[in-house]
Amino acid sequence: MIRRSSLIARIALSAALVYVLSWGTSYLPNVNLVFFIVFSAGFLWGAGPGASVGAIGMGLWTLFNPFGPAAAPIMVAQVVGAALSALVGALFRSMLGAHAPSARLTVGLVLSAALCTVLFYLPVNFVDALVFQPFWPRFIGGLIWAAISLAANMVIFPLLFPATRYLYDRGWALQ
Repeated sequence: MIRRSSLIARIALSAALVYVLSWGTSYLPNVNLVFFIVFSAGFLWGAGPGASVGAIGMGLWTLFNPFGPAAAPIMVAQVVGAALSALVGALFRSMLGAHAPSARLTVGLVLSAALCTVLFYLPVNFVDALVFQPFWPRFIGGLIWAAISLAANMVIFPLLFPATRYLYDRGWALQ
């Protein structure tokens, strides 16, 4: 069982990882590890702590990134969208666990990657199109960029999940 102080430190470390890795991938358009880190936090510690990782990490990134801060409504959509990946991770753990058969695990991870991507980009693109207008061209243009992220996440999740399973097996998970 993880102590409260240990969990707080892990949330802070993971949120910092979201921020730092967002910097590291900032020149790869819509390819980043945020979704996977928040998904893993939700998988390991539950929806609440995982959502904290996503909200804090994405909040830092939207305020302090090399391209300037996001507009306030878009920032809120980004923070909420990133936090929702933790819910997907928590649901994944309750439905499949860390040691599902290989084929089921891979399919589950690809579907989880798709769901995390949709839960982030749908509200972000909607708010962006609503704020900056014209709505439909802006929204459809955002979906094209979201497709890049979708493809990347469908590779990243199955590729990096063994690291999450390693942490799970070493007792990093809340029971």
